[in-house]
Amino acid sequence: MKNYMVDIRLPEFLTEEFLATIPKQRLVITKLMEERTIISYSLALDRSKLWTIIRAESESDVFDVLSEFPLIGWMRFDIYELAFNENVFRKMGYMSLN
Repeated sequence: MKNYMVDIRLPEFLTEEFLATIPKQRLVITKLMEERTIISYSLALDRSKLWTIIRAESESDVFDVLSEFPLIGWMRFDIYELAFNENVFRKMGYMSLN
């Protein structure tokens, strides 16, 4: 598996339809994080951008993951394959709450 950083631009003006879709987006993100397909998911304070790290075999597979996002119709994005991704959880291992 490879890691890909996805730099996502969100619309400047958020419509009611966009805002109403956010709970569905959060459910999908939670599912993908539980599956360890998404490693991280971050929103800029001004809500103009999202950044996510996705584990996938190819850039095509990243597109497949992104196509699951309920907000995909409002997103513009660039995908970057990463050489590595260090984080504290990798060093400590994942904690299960089960």
